[in-house]
Amino acid sequence: MESFGERTVGSIVAESFKSASTFAKFGIDFCCHGYNKLNVACKEAGVSLEDVYNELNKPAVSGSAHAEFSTWPLDLLVDYVLKIHHRGIRKNAPNTQRLLSKVDGVHGEHHPELHEVKKLFNQSIDELTKHLAKEEEMLFPYIVELFNASETGTQIAPNKYGSVQSIIDSLKTEHEAEGSRYFHLAKITNNYTCPPDGCNSFRLVYQQIHDFVDALFEHIHIENNIIFPLAIELEKKYVKKEE
Repeated sequence: MESFGERTVGSIVAESFKSASTFAKFGIDFCCHGYNKLNVACKEAGVSLEDVYNELNKPAVSGSAHAEFSTWPLDLLVDYVLKIHHRGIRKNAPNTQRLLSKVDGVHGEHHPELHEVKKLFNQSIDELTKHLAKEEEMLFPYIVELFNASETGTQIAPNKYGSVQSIIDSLKTEHEAEGSRYFHLAKITNNYTCPPDGCNSFRLVYQQIHDFVDALFEHIHIENNIIFPLAIELEKKYVKKEE
């Protein structure tokens, strides 16, 4: 167990995505701070390494299924992020924003935390809109080029937007900001729990935000812990050195 505690949280989730639900249950950040060793993450979350280890090693529930993203080829991972997560944000966020505005207008007087929830969620969507565009223009097409180069054993020219490493460093900083934002939102909403006097719309918008965050954290995990490290390694091997 002690040696397991020396592994990073991100590497554990990359190896088996079903562990993500365990980390979420114990309040351990597996995406934005996936670089933390498990024993450090447990200490920061105020939980026992033994309890987390035992939970991770429980037999799988019959019929449960989890995508093991670490087994997917890099171009498929990029395609999944673009078509599931990027599309999902653009499709779902406007509906949630409209419903949140409505709920805040009706219940905000008695539940002033809704004002902050609306403000932070809208800020997040504004920032994510720019973030997605940066990934789609500056990084993902080049990562696919790197993957194709690795398949054929050829060298390609450097990325015109700068090194993969530098772009990824910037994106990871933005990921951390979103992680912090949503951990704060979870705190002020009691993990998106509708108050007793809340209507069905109140309950629905909190569920929508909760689902949005779950998807966002899977999105960040796939990038931070799988796509980005692979892309950095491919850049070292298949990009022509400038003379």
